[in-house]
Parts: sequence; structure tokens; C-alpha cells
Amino acid sequence: MARRWLVDAERGIALAEPAGVMGIINVTPDSFSDGGSHPTAESAARSAAAMLSAGADWLDLGGESTRPGAPPVDADTELARVLPALAAIRSAGIRLPLSIDTSKGAVAAEALRCGADAINDVSGGRDPALLEVAASARCALVLMHMQGDPATMQQAPRYADVVAEVEAALAAALAAAVRRGVRESAIVLDPGIGFGKTAEHNLRLLGALPRLVRALGRPLLVGISRKSLLRAVTGVELAAAERDAASHAGHALLAPACALLRVHDVAGARSALRFAACLAEAA
Repeated sequence: MARRWLVDAERGIALAEPAGVMGIINVTPDSFSDGGSHPTAESAARSAAAMLSAGADWLDLGGESTRPGAPPVDADTELARVLPALAAIRSAGIRLPLSIDTSKGAVAAEALRCGADAINDVSGGRDPALLEVAASARCALVLMHMQGDPATMQQAPRYADVVAEVEAALAAALAAAVRRGVRESAIVLDPGIGFGKTAEHNLRLLGALPRLVRALGRPLLVGISRKSLLRAVTGVELAAAERDAASHAGHALLAPACALLRVHDVAGARSALRFAACLAEAA
């Protein structure tokens, strides 16, 4: 397949068409799907190695759960979780691009110093210090839309027009980051599936991904992996870890509009994308 630059050649981050695969590594005790799966730095490094072998283009390392209802943690707790895992991943010789999944400038700065390449901010840049860190480091930055915060976001999400409102909020986040000195070419946007949205809101956003790409002029990261949306759509009561089949069906359908798909099961996602690409080439 052809290759392309996701952000720009300066950072050397390239992804496969039609979408890249970002493997999730949560070093948290309470994430909705894989909380507690990585009790040691070494277990995180083993997962990273497995994702590399399975065809991941990118790794995303997080130390604070953002599941609905999750309480916040302080920067020291977050750093105590992610820095040993980051060190173990790099010590194992794994050089895949790696983003630190954080909303805190202090955590982002230290993770970048210790070997991370990018920042993935689910708050969309609410901490000005994080934007300043991204600008200073000249690193890739993902800005996501979220209505409210993880502790309360799913209690009663409301929109008059979810697509228009998310589009406007992402445009504002993009502009704010650029004002702080982040290069527009370094920014990826994320509509925030499951973050302050009902199943209907999520489906409307997924259907509008091409519109968002055109309107915002930036590549999109999308995460649907194992989310409750899949349970709502399929009508099958499956535990989070049992939703990979539905996740991969969605990945194959959404790939043409995405630069990155954030996934738990890298091997399954890669297989789904290869099949979808083969069908597209045969058409």
C-alpha cells in the first residue's frame, strides 16, 4: 500500500493507507476494558511488543482512566504509572511512535522528555500548559471533543445539533492551539466517540466523518474499540472485552475517513483493514 505522512516529515511519523492503527496501552487499575491488565512496566512492554508484531503503526500510553464515571488522578500518580512503562517500552527497543494520553501539561512534558513522541489530549486543550508544551516540543498533538468531564459526561449529554456543535468545538480547539504556537500541521482531531454522547449522537458523528474532515481540514483519530455504542447498536449484551468483532466491522467501514483508529486488538483491526483495502482495490 501507499504511505503518507500523518502530521509532517519533521517528526517522521508515517502511517499506512487507508488508516493507521493506534494500539492502546492503559497502565491504569480502572479503565473500562483493560484496567489492571498491565500491573508492571514489563507487562506494558510485552503488550507493546505484541502490538508491534501485529502491525500497529502507533502506541498510545495512558495512566488515567477516562471511562464514564472515572475520578481524576493527580499528575504525580499519573507519572508514577506511565514513566516506568514508557522506559520499559523504549528499553525493549520498540521505536513505534508513542503518544502520551494525558490532559495535563506537566505529565505531557515529562513523558516527552522520557521518550514519548506525541500528546493525545481527551480534553481538547483545556490546560494551556499542555498546549505550550506541544508548541515548545514541536510534537504531534491530538485534540479530542468531550462534553463535560469523565466523572459526569454520560449523565445527561445534550446537543441541539451534535455534528455542528462538535465541528465548532473542534475548530475552536484547533484555533486555540495554533494561537499558543502549535503548528496546525501537527494537529490531529478526534470527535470523541462516547465522551459526553448518547449512542444516537455517536452514530451521527460517525456518519459525518467525511464532513468533519472537509470542514476542519485536519486528519481524524477515531476510537470506537469495545465501547458501549457497540452494545447499543448490536443489541447484544457483551462485556467490553467481547466486543472486538463488532469493533473491527466498524474499523473496516470507518477507515476511509480516518487517519488513525485507536484500538485494543491490533491484530484484528489490521486484518479488518487489509480485507477492506483489498475489496476497495478489487472494485
